[in-house]
Amino acid sequence: MAGGQAAVYRRRRLLVGALVLALLGAGIWALASLGGGQDRAAPIRQRCTATIDGAGWSFSPAQTEYAALIAAVSVQRGLPPRAASIAIATAIQESSLRNLDYGDEAGPDSRGLFQQRPSSGWGTPEQVMDPYYAANAFYNALVKVPGYTELPITVAAQEVQRSAYPDAYADHESEGRAFASALTGQSPAALSCVLGPAAAVGNPDAVLDSVTAAYGPVTAEVFGSVLLVEAEGAFGWSVAQWAVANAAALSIESVSFDGQQWRRGTGTWEAADASAAEVAIAVAGVAAPEPGQ
Repeated sequence: MAGGQAAVYRRRRLLVGALVLALLGAGIWALASLGGGQDRAAPIRQRCTATIDGAGWSFSPAQTEYAALIAAVSVQRGLPPRAASIAIATAIQESSLRNLDYGDEAGPDSRGLFQQRPSSGWGTPEQVMDPYYAANAFYNALVKVPGYTELPITVAAQEVQRSAYPDAYADHESEGRAFASALTGQSPAALSCVLGPAAAVGNPDAVLDSVTAAYGPVTAEVFGSVLLVEAEGAFGWSVAQWAVANAAALSIESVSFDGQQWRRGTGTWEAADASAAEVAIAVAGVAAPEPGQ
């Protein structure tokens, strides 16, 4: 092994070791939270919050997963952050960030995150119920709107959606912008989730599959319980906060990047010895690699 590669490997081993210690602490926290009798902790209200300029907006983990997907698709396409702000605000208004399999009186065949109508040419019912397809379909229409990045969100959204209630999109401009800013990586450590103990063992390969589905091909490596994704700058913060947004669904225990770490046990970002060139995503319940492996 060349000297440079050996140094990188040693650094990664130290990083993985530190994350394993964090996972052990998370295990102790999980056992404590399951204690019986009068000492049993009150149920945790699981929420994810995007905080920008001192103001915060919260959604459930399931809703936040969809916001993260919408933002990741915009990043994969190389769109400006404003596109994600418009898309997330639109999905909040149309579906409350839920993948609905029904419409309303105005659009009985509307479906999905954006309530897209197959009868209006958005695709088949199966396609518009696929969140990745729906997000791409929205962006395909948005980028055709002249000057959309300079338009008010309600105007840009209406150009795409042709809603019967066009002014309603403006009601969600602030939270759409906050979640987009965090999830596109423009605002570091701005998204945090308060979660209970992981309900299942995590799978770092499954996390990698989900990262790839959201962002396209990435350079990554699995070390036992830890997935390391090569990423820097805004893209790194996008991936890191995407991982926090998906922590409930993918049994993620901690996310570390650029001097910060989010842990399930605290639900906050804290200073840590974390690389600015790799996002480290540690999952629950996977054995660490043996020394020398």
